[in-house]
Amino acid sequence: MGLKCATLILFFTMFVASSIAIDPCTSKPDEAGLTVIPVFGKCSPFDPPKPDSWAQTVINMASKDPARLKYLSTLVGQKSVVSAPIASGQAFNIGNYVVRVKIGTPGQLMFMVLDTSTDEAFVPCSGCVGCSATTFSPKDSTSYGPLDCSVPQCGQVRGLQCPSTGAGACAFNQSYAGSTFSATLVQDSLRLANDVVPGYSFGCVNAISGESIPAQGLLGLGRGPLSLLSQSGALYSGVFSYCLPSFKSYYFSGSLKLGPVGQPKSIRTTPLLRNPHRPSLYYVNLTGISVGKVLVPVPSEYLAFDPNTGSGTIIDSGTVITRFVEPVYNVVRDEFRKQVGGTFSSLGAFDTCFVKTYENLAPTVTLHFTGLDLKLPLENSLIHSSAGSLACLAMAAAPSNVNSVLNVIANLQQQNLRILFDTINNKVGIARELCN
Repeated sequence: MGLKCATLILFFTMFVASSIAIDPCTSKPDEAGLTVIPVFGKCSPFDPPKPDSWAQTVINMASKDPARLKYLSTLVGQKSVVSAPIASGQAFNIGNYVVRVKIGTPGQLMFMVLDTSTDEAFVPCSGCVGCSATTFSPKDSTSYGPLDCSVPQCGQVRGLQCPSTGAGACAFNQSYAGSTFSATLVQDSLRLANDVVPGYSFGCVNAISGESIPAQGLLGLGRGPLSLLSQSGALYSGVFSYCLPSFKSYYFSGSLKLGPVGQPKSIRTTPLLRNPHRPSLYYVNLTGISVGKVLVPVPSEYLAFDPNTGSGTIIDSGTVITRFVEPVYNVVRDEFRKQVGGTFSSLGAFDTCFVKTYENLAPTVTLHFTGLDLKLPLENSLIHSSAGSLACLAMAAAPSNVNSVLNVIANLQQQNLRILFDTINNKVGIARELCN
């Protein structure tokens, strides 16, 4: 009897230990990187929308792309570098991938939206009116410190409330598309996996009205002066990469790797271009697009990089589906329809949907960059209806009400790829990787 009890106890202990070990939502120490989570995945603290079909969720998220494109189009027209501690409200209107970080001492856990086209970080703070239940508590951090109006960046922020004379908190009021917020420029420790960035400057949000601000904040991965890369100094040597899991992925599975250590040794690269009028955006040189074996006839002026107008192509983590300027999208769509044949319908943002039984006729879409061809797997170029009866080309034209000159390579097309950004050597690398 004693032996049997001992055996049962041992079995139970092993069962509990194994259950804990395989919990896919458990954070594991990893010096190489941070976990990237789909915002509506099981490991995310945010509830999925209704209906909770992943395809309908993508359609719902893609419906916010026009506002995102409008925001990006306002960035490319700027004629001088603006180092703003608080970004425009549109930077809050994304929510596709979040990373787990800790702010303060001791660290307070936050799930922050990852954004490659924004420099600054924003966090809802305790006492915030209109914010979510999860906020950062400055009084519980021994390393917290407010920043006053003497900070040079403070004078470059829209909605500045600094007094004309004397000192005061660096406070702001801003609005966007029916949503308004107020924030204060502060600094505290930012913990990323095992790394700590001391004295990190970010916006402490204290009041919002509307629903466009990420519930637990935003982490800017642009390359401007207030981005994570700039504020971390030599810690990451201007290098990071991410692997975005499919929206179908339910658990922690993607990763954000910061610094040159642990990056792919062999990876195809294309030059990273710099627009002095908007240095935060990651421009690349898209030279052409093939549909199947056909190189579609795209006039070069719709792909050419022009820093004066802001035209060209960027890689962006906050847009859901790839958007081409209308003349480019039209020729891609028309060639795709020609090769598939049959009749087509629309579904949400997608105007080229067809009966799923024709899916074997769908041609491969290849994006041609300088020195690199990216052949998109069907999972990156097609999306299915919730019922599964339709397959749709997962791309669209820039909205007609947006005066956009940008082609945007979006996160659905980046899924299950390792995207490497090297801002020192000015290159972007792309390699296949199963992020799921």
